[in-house]
Amino acid sequence: MQNRWRSPIRGPWLTSVFGLVLLIGIPIEFITGLLSYAAYDPKLGFNDPNPSRGAFGVYLFNWLTEPSWLYRLIEGVHVILGLVLVPVVLAKLWSVVPKLFAWPPFTSIAHVLERISLMMVVGGIVFEMTTGILYIDYYQKYGFSFYTGHFYGAWIFISGFTVHVTLKFPTMVRSLKSRRLRTELRTGVAGTLPEPADDALVASHPGPPTISRRGVLAMVAGSSLSVFLLTAGQTIGGAMERLDLFGTRVGAPGVGPNHFPVNHTAAAQGIGPIQTGAGWRLELVGSKRVSLSRDELLAMPLITEVLPIACTEGWSTVQTWTGVSLVTLARLAGAANATFALLETLDGSPTYISGSQVRAKQSMLALMVNGADLSLDHGYPARVMIPDAPGTHNKKWMQRITFEAD
Repeated sequence: MQNRWRSPIRGPWLTSVFGLVLLIGIPIEFITGLLSYAAYDPKLGFNDPNPSRGAFGVYLFNWLTEPSWLYRLIEGVHVILGLVLVPVVLAKLWSVVPKLFAWPPFTSIAHVLERISLMMVVGGIVFEMTTGILYIDYYQKYGFSFYTGHFYGAWIFISGFTVHVTLKFPTMVRSLKSRRLRTELRTGVAGTLPEPADDALVASHPGPPTISRRGVLAMVAGSSLSVFLLTAGQTIGGAMERLDLFGTRVGAPGVGPNHFPVNHTAAAQGIGPIQTGAGWRLELVGSKRVSLSRDELLAMPLITEVLPIACTEGWSTVQTWTGVSLVTLARLAGAANATFALLETLDGSPTYISGSQVRAKQSMLALMVNGADLSLDHGYPARVMIPDAPGTHNKKWMQRITFEAD
């Protein structure tokens, strides 16, 4: 079987180059993934998409409210880096494919551990990247919760990755020292020779080269750069948006000040004039109950803040919001020292926020955006905007806020 793999450029050096890139990128992916999960404040009631997480989710602090762009940065890095690493992962798998068919499959206890860790790494990364790409493209028809699958898949993968790196790190270092990157980048197809045949990755009967190691590295780097350029605009914004051909939020509903992306339109959520018309009122619940119309809210002292909406799919948008601060509403309900609040909406999607988020100076019940009334798709008659929170916590079509002191 191994005689089928005759490429003369396969070998421990090329594999180690791809491995080094992943050794840098994968921990960043894992850490940003955990931070993204922590941003949901999963210890607060409805917020936890994985209530049976057990020891795999220990969060000892409320999520931050400053700087307001932190979650946007974390989620943007997580999604963009995950996409950029896809060509590297594919190249790494191509480079080690002969070992997947090595026989006998086990030669020692260390080899058994290596093979088990390799199964966890390969299976884990294929699962994580496949479900991640499907999720950011809004395809979730795979029979299980994306959040649960992605969460536990990440822990399985990182466990195998840690064992695999521990076992293979000395080999990687030795292999990287065996050849100079500068030399390989100057070597064309004509000068490409196999590595010494002392490793299972090296073909026993190599064929003539059809591409150099330089060519493979350029192809992988170019693919990753192309992915970055064609997807990063939905997070970075600005001039990059013109290149955002593969982004999930290229278009946006609404016009004028309300022309920016949404995940869920009012029509999709069954929200219309009946629920949001003249009879709409916001109910505040604390030590006392208060009911306010939109006109009464607009007559209160208003604040204006520039805040992002950042979603787990990787897209984000920054707009200027105007509304009533949440701490003002908490005081009005007799709950200035609330330790958390429950946000309830017309579309029936409750969320908890922490006391620190209630009291953050930029947290508000937004009534306008960019100087105009909110459109129905963007949450009219009122939505919550919280600095440095996942987009799903910036609840639209607000109905009730319950402030709790315990």
